[in-house]
This record gives sequence, C-alpha cells and structure tokens, in this order.
Amino acid sequence: MRRREFMALFGAAVAARPLGARTQPAMPVIGLLKNTTAGASTLQVSAFRQGLKEMGYDEGRNVDVEYQYADNNYNRLSELAADLVRRPVNLIMAAGDNPALAAKAATSTVPIVFAVAGDPVQLGVVANLNRPGGNITGVSFFSITVTPKRLGLLHELAPKAKVIGLLANPNNSSAEAEVREAEAAARELGCELLVVHATIATDIDTAFATLGQRGAGAIVVAGDALFINRHDQIVSLAARYAMPASYNLREYIQAGGLMSYGADILDIYHQAGVYAGRILRGVKPADLPVMLPTKFPLVINLKTAKALGLTVPPGMLATADEVFE
Repeated sequence: MRRREFMALFGAAVAARPLGARTQPAMPVIGLLKNTTAGASTLQVSAFRQGLKEMGYDEGRNVDVEYQYADNNYNRLSELAADLVRRPVNLIMAAGDNPALAAKAATSTVPIVFAVAGDPVQLGVVANLNRPGGNITGVSFFSITVTPKRLGLLHELAPKAKVIGLLANPNNSSAEAEVREAEAAARELGCELLVVHATIATDIDTAFATLGQRGAGAIVVAGDALFINRHDQIVSLAARYAMPASYNLREYIQAGGLMSYGADILDIYHQAGVYAGRILRGVKPADLPVMLPTKFPLVINLKTAKALGLTVPPGMLATADEVFE
C-alpha cells in the first residue's frame, strides 16, 4: 500500500472513532489511605473533597478516588499503600501518622499529601517543615504539642484529681512522644500520670476499669484513629466512671464529652484537599511547606460538667470558643 493511501485510511479510521475517545484524557486518580473505617471517615473525607473542588477537581467528573481503609488494623497499612502504588495512582492522600509513614515507605516518586497528628519532622515523614523535599508534604494537627495544655485545662477544671489517666494506643507512631509530653506536664502540675493502653475496642473498657481501680480522678484521651472511631464508647465510659475527660476533637463533645482542645480536624482535611489539587495541577510537593494549624478551639459541655459536679471557672468559660449547654 502506498503511503498516500495508508494515510487516507488512517485518517478515516480516526474520524470514525467517537469524539469522546479522541478528546477525553484519562482522569487522574488519588489513592486515599486511612487507618479508620469508611463509616468513621465521612466528614473528614467530605472536607478533603471540598478542598479538591476548590482547586477545580470534582470526584467522578475530572478526578477519581481509590479508597483504602485499614479498619483500625495498623498492620495492614503497608500492604494497602503498596497496592495503591501498583494500581497506579497519581497521588496518595495519607490520613494519619501511620498511613503517612506507610505511604512514604511505599514510594519515593508518587506525590504524597499527609494529614498527621504528630510533628512530621519527629515522625521522620519530612526533613524540614518549610522545605519538606522529595515527594511528600501535607498538614499537621500538631496535637502532641497541645497535650500539656489539655492536661493543664483538665487540672484547672477538676483540681481534686491527683491521679490523671492517659489513654494511648501504643501502635500509634506518635504515642510515645505524646506520653512524654503528658508526663512532663503532670510533673509540673504535681499530679501522677497513669498511662493505660488500648489497641482494640475491648481494650478501652479494660483501660477505664484499670483507671477506676487505681483511683484516677480524670483522663486525657490521646489522639488516635481508634479512639475517634470509638468516641461514643469512650464518652459513655467516662460518664459511667464519673471521670472528667479531656479530648483533642470537638466530635467527642458533640457526643456528650466534657472538654476538647485541639485543631479543627475538618479544616485540616480541607487544607489537605487544597494541597492535593495544587499538586495535580503541577506544583511539586517539595515546593509546598507543611501547613500548621493556627487555631485550637476550646469546647466545653456545661451539661456534662454539671452532671460531674464540676464548676467551670469563669475565666475558662470566657475564653471557650464554643459552649454546649
């Protein structure tokens, strides 16, 4: 066949293809890696999607999202991260400290945006907050750094508690650092800190029973995906043991918890979505500094305080960002 005839046939074949097949590019795919369950992640994922949308990416229209939930089994994260890299995806959203570490270990080329509770430098996720370098950046709650403040607020609200419990998940990569921060704060306050651990839901019941037996008068609940997922159970146990409790997220107070102090988790996920959208548009992760929260809302539930026989100091009430009555 002569070249002219071949080109004519080729042109006719291309013209016969549906228009969409010629002009529609493949949509980018984001792999979302999270250590909780899908049901416990609805609001956070919605906030992430909203951030993406503000950058021009609407799931199902011009971006796809592959969801990988570890269902609170941290041991699955490495496998799930590797699976996302094999698929492949254009970007990984790593929601949590352990997911961020798993994603980083799985790839040095696929861009990663994280949302972590701990210090990303101490975790080993990035080398520098302003210049993260490599293929990874994101947003941090910096919840560990506010643990001493949470302990101080709880002590102010329940000054008779000389033994304060700390509920932590030892499988969480930030747990050890958070325990250290809490121990130092407890020493300054002249309190004894009693650390109890939980890695599965039934451990939480055992932990509260231990605190009750050991005479703990209050409890600080560390930041962890398992605890967020089981916030109703934890709030119910705190009420059963008449134990004033301090949490890191407002969601606990909505469920009847006493007090929370920490970053706005939905804003964190929203900002992560914005970063993901910017990277999909061509910005390099190394050029995006790690974002830190600027607000740490104090939320108090007056009804719960009254049920526990506590009087909220007027100064604390005046500085609270939100009060449930």
